[in-house]
Amino acid sequence: MRAIALTVLFIAAADAAVAQQDAAELRERGKALLAEKCSRCHQIGTTGASPLAQAPPFRTIMQRYGPQSLEEALAEGLSSGHEAMPEFVFEPHDIAAIVSYLATLRGGR
Repeated sequence: MRAIALTVLFIAAADAAVAQQDAAELRERGKALLAEKCSRCHQIGTTGASPLAQAPPFRTIMQRYGPQSLEEALAEGLSSGHEAMPEFVFEPHDIAAIVSYLATLRGGR
């Protein structure tokens, strides 16, 4: 019986490690997508100013809106009120990655 309990604990720990690795990979993919599509104008990291002064850093946007509030906009076409920003439409798996990364910018919230 003890061997079974230890086996179950081992499997649970392994599953948790895989889930953490998967979550980290998801966040990294989201960060890479934002670096590719958005970092020309926006600061996508936790510190520093945006390359384009008028473009708020994503950490500021996340304090205002939160990552989940952007899911629909990312799917339907993210655009802004100014024509300099191109419209982006992301696939569901990319949206999950982006939202996962953006959640890291909220800090303790």
